[in-house]
Amino acid sequence: MIKQLQPFQRKSAVYKAIFDAKASQFENRAAAIADLQLQLSVDTATWALDIYEKDHGIPTDRSKPYSERRSVIKSKMRGTGKVDSVLIEITAESWTNGEVEVSFDGQIVIKFISEVGTPSGIDDLKKAIEEIKPAHLAVRYEYKYLSIADVESMTIDQLETITFDKLAWR
Repeated sequence: MIKQLQPFQRKSAVYKAIFDAKASQFENRAAAIADLQLQLSVDTATWALDIYEKDHGIPTDRSKPYSERRSVIKSKMRGTGKVDSVLIEITAESWTNGEVEVSFDGQIVIKFISEVGTPSGIDDLKKAIEEIKPAHLAVRYEYKYLSIADVESMTIDQLETITFDKLAWR
């Protein structure tokens, strides 16, 4: 903006102070606009998660990490329409960040195939599935665990990183 002034005005300390003050306001405005753009997507939202939760009737729990809160919101957003294996699969995958297989054998079977152990936020996932599934159908969750054969082929360093919740004791 200072380049728009006459040469003698460009040297003025008064004009320089005015433009310096306005420059910080423009920078603040640009940062606020960038932050607002982040809030328009559930995947990048932070403070707007409260708004998304309110819009979808989800109780706000700020003690949960953003990733779990986003999963609940995305599940609610996706969880409309005809309930079939695809809808249940999309809902489940929004939590696990992995793959699931959904099948029906008199009940809904959700099998976690890419993540070992119980996925984080499983209780929230169960609530979401309960909300979208037909009331007369039961749900069975199947988890992937490491077997003794899997463990026998691991190195000591690999074994030290495994927690007990990832092992099958059968």
